[in-house]
Amino acid sequence: MQIVTDSGADITAEEARALGVRLAQLSIHFPEGETDPSRITADEFYDRMRAMHPAIPTTAQPSSGMFAGIYRSLAAGPAGGASGPGGPGDPDILSIHISSGLSGTLNAARLGAEEVGPAANVMLWDTLTLSGGERFQVLAAALACRAGWPPHAIVQRLAEIRARQDVVFTLETLEYLARGGRIGRVAALAGMLLNVKPVIHVDHHDGKYNTQAKSRTIPRALVAIGDYLHATHGDEPLWVSVQHGRWPDQAEALTVLLKQRLNIARLETVRISPVLGVHTGPGIAGASVVPMTLMSDLV
Repeated sequence: MQIVTDSGADITAEEARALGVRLAQLSIHFPEGETDPSRITADEFYDRMRAMHPAIPTTAQPSSGMFAGIYRSLAAGPAGGASGPGGPGDPDILSIHISSGLSGTLNAARLGAEEVGPAANVMLWDTLTLSGGERFQVLAAALACRAGWPPHAIVQRLAEIRARQDVVFTLETLEYLARGGRIGRVAALAGMLLNVKPVIHVDHHDGKYNTQAKSRTIPRALVAIGDYLHATHGDEPLWVSVQHGRWPDQAEALTVLLKQRLNIARLETVRISPVLGVHTGPGIAGASVVPMTLMSDLV
């Protein structure tokens, strides 16, 4: 079985190649034209974003035709779908995507699979999350596939991770979420006028944003992130991915705080993908966490 995902997963091109994962790239549209996010660094992206302010770039999901092409090429490739033990009806391709509550990417993948038809046996997976949360699920699937797990066991593990992982973050400003249509403009304007620093969580049930807390300062918002994660996960060992756009000082402050509040078994710092940075701006810091028990037999 082969794995496909999208650039909302914060998997770098190098990681994708190492894991044998195919990336369907969301694109970024600047006034001068479309940009492949894999060909631009995070800092280059934020420099271009700052230069065009108050206008902002836009993003476009992969087309159904792009997905159809990926599925056809994987189905026709020498690896076929045989990457481990399976049974009749097991998928040859597992296509894992950014939350359907935040993007139409999963629907484009579905249309691409329908276009290919029986030429490629595709199973679609809605992560109901994005960024580090999607990253955990893609890593788990790719590593389990490499270890020879049967498809049903991989999907079962993805369901367990999806139910127990968390993605929570705060923002310097609500401007970018508002312009991208991810939150109501009236609510965003009120928040900006009151200088509110929201703590935003990706809901496990519908994969949409909800406000977990509101603070007047970033340090208090970071504390609220730690409070939420500790209340949710207690002292269980966690894989923690601290993430930011271009806010290294706040990412470091959050790292220090989480080391004090959580039982961290594995820690990494990850820059979020530019396609996500379009909707947050550079001032984003947060964490994605998953119980280490759901990953330790894979890494």
